[in-house]
Amino acid sequence: MMYPVIEFHILQSFPVACLNRDDVGSPKVCVIGGVERLRVSSQCWKRAVRQELHEMGVALGVRSKKVKELLLNSLSALGHEGEKVEKAAEAIANSLASDSLLFMTDKEYETFAQYAIEKEFDVKEIKANEIAKIIKKAKIGSLEGLDIALFGRMVAKAPVMSVEAASAFSHAISTHEASPELDFFTALDDLQDQTEEKLGAGHMGTAEYGSATYYRYISLRLDKLVETLGIEEDKEATKKALDTFVKALYLAVPQARQTTMSAACPWAYAKVLVRNGQRMQCALDRPVRAERQGGFLAPSIAYLNGELERQERLSGSLYGKIAAFELGENSDLNIDQLIEGLASAVGV
Repeated sequence: MMYPVIEFHILQSFPVACLNRDDVGSPKVCVIGGVERLRVSSQCWKRAVRQELHEMGVALGVRSKKVKELLLNSLSALGHEGEKVEKAAEAIANSLASDSLLFMTDKEYETFAQYAIEKEFDVKEIKANEIAKIIKKAKIGSLEGLDIALFGRMVAKAPVMSVEAASAFSHAISTHEASPELDFFTALDDLQDQTEEKLGAGHMGTAEYGSATYYRYISLRLDKLVETLGIEEDKEATKKALDTFVKALYLAVPQARQTTMSAACPWAYAKVLVRNGQRMQCALDRPVRAERQGGFLAPSIAYLNGELERQERLSGSLYGKIAAFELGENSDLNIDQLIEGLASAVGV
């Protein structure tokens, strides 16, 4: 079944925070529209969504180099152990990955285990092309592996196992000019001699942080999601997948320095579109300025909606808008009502 694309245009404000760090511990930045902006990488926010899915009780895929060990666990659970079993597991693992991360579900490992049993653990009977094909045919049929369906996977040694991602995440960028700042801090030694000569801090240091209103763009190809999960004919499961993803997207915040800066801020504003046709995000290359009374959120909302209206006007019949929802600002819509509206708009 063909479903339209769901697009999330999100504005999210954070006070003191360091959501995503570079190799030297500084908040990530980029230059857009000729000014420096704070940035949070797409992979950082996808990991936060994946962690939130786990908190919601979704059985996720396992991303690891330990393919042989995980396969042996599945075989052991089925009552098979020993040297012959170990060699068969090693042969299967080597046909899939060579010292690289592999993203698979428990069900897929169980499928490999059954294949090894069928071949009676004979290494000569284990064929690389057969291994990949049995996984390609084995649909997940539930929300297990939802993260693989959402974010995709690449298997270089077995391309038939690669999964095209159903979602696309942009890097989050500040809608305005913003640069990292330094926080100077000290720590006292509780057991330090408090004589006049030894007064002072036991440790001194600095930590970088930033404050910004970020624009985030996420799109979801629901038809690709249900195809990968193998639930094309199950509207109830499709609605459950949509519900789970949107809630995880709403709750997910990168966890860097959360205990020292606590950047636990949900969406401030979102425009969610259901459309047919090409995905369209906003560049927001002109940095917004804070209002006279302060704040970047209100001018960012106005700028975003202006850009979306311009896109719709220029695209004409190609825009293919089916429905639009607004969360925040003057809207009374909550996240549960948004999900119900999206489900109705896409027909699940």
